Amino acid sequence: MARIEVPMPQMGESIAEGTVSKWLKKVGDDVARDEPLLEISTDKVDAEIPSPAAGTLAQIVVEEGKTVEVGTVVAFIETEKGALAAPPAQPPVAPAAPPLPAAGPSPAALAAPAPVASAAPATGSTDGDGETAEERLRRRSTPLVRRIAAEHGVDIASVSGTGHAGRVTKQDILSFIDQQRPVEAASSKPVRPPAPAEVTGDFWSIFYGQVRHPEFNERPGDRVEPMDRIRRLTADHMVRAKRIAPHVHSFIEIDFTRVDRVRARWKATWEQQGSRVSYTAFVAWACARVLREFPMVNATVSGDSLIFRGEINLGIAVDLNPGLIVPVVRNSDELNLVGLARRISDLAVRARDRKLKPEEIQGATFSITNPGVLGTIVGMPIIPEGTSAILGTGAIEKKTVVIEADGGDAIAIRKRAYFSLGYDHRIVDGADAARFLSRLKETLETFPEDAG
Repeated sequence: MARIEVPMPQMGESIAEGTVSKWLKKVGDDVARDEPLLEISTDKVDAEIPSPAAGTLAQIVVEEGKTVEVGTVVAFIETEKGALAAPPAQPPVAPAAPPLPAAGPSPAALAAPAPVASAAPATGSTDGDGETAEERLRRRSTPLVRRIAAEHGVDIASVSGTGHAGRVTKQDILSFIDQQRPVEAASSKPVRPPAPAEVTGDFWSIFYGQVRHPEFNERPGDRVEPMDRIRRLTADHMVRAKRIAPHVHSFIEIDFTRVDRVRARWKATWEQQGSRVSYTAFVAWACARVLREFPMVNATVSGDSLIFRGEINLGIAVDLNPGLIVPVVRNSDELNLVGLARRISDLAVRARDRKLKPEEIQGATFSITNPGVLGTIVGMPIIPEGTSAILGTGAIEKKTVVIEADGGDAIAIRKRAYFSLGYDHRIVDGADAARFLSRLKETLETFPEDAG
């Protein structure tokens, strides 16, 4: 018999850990290769993990509800001797940050303890530079860890890693930086005076994403429930997004009379094609085209640089009740109205069925959320990290409005809605937002009648 390891997979380049949500097999069960073995949950997606080989589930190492780092063995499968196992999926990993040039060892490096030995058995294999597999794994820390190290001039190799195979975690790098502050203060070099925000002891951990929510006393009659993983991650992400980006919101009212006329004209044709084109599809179609004209709205701030995205990837928020997920329609500007509607519908259905792939919720360059579907007049959504703007669409309702008719004013009934644009004021100015919304309004109110 051969014993095969089942590791926690990496479900995306920036994901460093996962939670075992449910075991689909129990110890002693026979499993076929690629048969679903367990369900895992990450901060990006829930997914079923297939068995890497055919055999018997011999041991479960990580129980349901436990969170472990990527690469941690969660189970063992016994197979017939010589049976072939499926190679583990290896998603692309971002290159490590280049080491900063230095004339010699820094005081931080000299004071650092020796690296912790790898918990995984050494393979002894090396690459062309004499680097072992464990050393490569250790170097492949998350982008967040590499960024913190680069900004503080810390060589990751000098940090003791407590993660899988000695991998350096976020807490490792933050603790290392805190430990080196007394050394830096005692050196002969002048110390930079702290900025106002740095007067609190845990400024760095707050800035780099460690969120600490305040606690309150319970009162008689209260019901206390711990946050589930999705709610906890959502809470952390929203707090970080608000801390980092200075949010500003602008609003505009849009007339959907023309869109309604187009929907009525082509409804039967679309139904024959098996498609239902919603208002959201029209809004997404218009956004995908208007974003071409406003690259700053399809961009992000990265350090002291601006990244103008070459693709238009629309994130469409889907209500999971409870919870929220934002699947991504890649290259939205290359799809026509019906194609975009089909893609949005497909992603929404699979999102609610928990069947999205990791790559289908990553890489958004602009987001759309639709609280109006539940009757909300207008909302002020939070900008997702890594983007510069998000559009909130309000309820589309019949209203009495004043219009121009026959050279004069007249009162008419029109379907209208308020839209809000939340934008990062570091890159998008108020005038940019106003022009974007005006162009979006024009595009929807003059939608081509032959769009079907």
